[in-house]
Amino acid sequence: MAIAADVKADQKEAVSQNGMEVLMDLVSDDLKAVNVLIMKHMQSNVVLIPQLAGHLIAAGGKRLRPLLTLASSRLCGYQGDRHFGLAACIEFIHTATLLHDDVVDESDLRRGRDTANAIFGNKPSVLVGDFLFSRAFQLMSRDSSLEVIRILSDASAIIAEGEVQQLMTSNDLETDRDAYLEVISGKTAILFAASCRLGAVVAERPKEEEEALENYGQFLGIAFQLVDDILDYSAKQAALGKTVGDDFREGKMTLPIILAFERASDEEKIFWTRVIEKLDQTDDDLDTALDLLTKHNALEDSMATAREYVQKAIAALDIFPDSVEKRALIGAVEFSIEREF
Repeated sequence: MAIAADVKADQKEAVSQNGMEVLMDLVSDDLKAVNVLIMKHMQSNVVLIPQLAGHLIAAGGKRLRPLLTLASSRLCGYQGDRHFGLAACIEFIHTATLLHDDVVDESDLRRGRDTANAIFGNKPSVLVGDFLFSRAFQLMSRDSSLEVIRILSDASAIIAEGEVQQLMTSNDLETDRDAYLEVISGKTAILFAASCRLGAVVAERPKEEEEALENYGQFLGIAFQLVDDILDYSAKQAALGKTVGDDFREGKMTLPIILAFERASDEEKIFWTRVIEKLDQTDDDLDTALDLLTKHNALEDSMATAREYVQKAIAALDIFPDSVEKRALIGAVEFSIEREF
């Protein structure tokens, strides 16, 4: 898939060839230092805490949000080590939200592995999530910057609001595109935005650069969540050991469903009301839903929306001169579109 049409040819080539790998290679040494901090600060004398937290943290993922903090710091010319602790803080906030999300969503699989709540139970997962939030705030307070504390505490509050708002829109077919975008801006994109802005903050760069990186992260986060919601209806998920249609079974109002319902016939709206609002589903209903999503181009048009945010993210970086760091951040944007997980 092509990214923004106005990206320079050499940038396109670099992104196409390297994708996410160039970002990881660029900050690989920094990421090792962050991983050491993560392992150190998830320890506790309460044995279950590192055991449960380690189950999710050791499962990997690409540490995208900490990577963004590290790369943004390099983009802004930062030479110190404050960004290590802040990147670890970001990962703890993210991991805590995953633990809580899996309990709320009653999820059994994450990245093809059993979720922590499926193994250890809901109560330990919620409480260890709280522990990780507390560790995150310990790390940010050690940075001794009121601006850093403001950015990360504000982001944490907005994430919680976004999760509650998503609960309010679940099973509600009156949810429109604007309400959906507001939800994902809160529950997902705000942490991307904070991760990126911190790079300019620790480097003491002008507000214009802080805001540019914040906008880049916000748009990247929206694109990332859009693709996440599209992939829930993708056969690629099954190949990766993930369950297809979890959002459908939970009655989540994601953009593909919103578009399909907007374009539905009266008969189709009856179907959507039964399976989403009433959660009265049979074994064949997911296949019917997939057929309707295809019929109304809901997945394709949702991806087109994601690409629009990719273009906005890339444009937000225009304030910065060309550099390997800038190209790496553009590569991260393409990863958000091209990924299969």
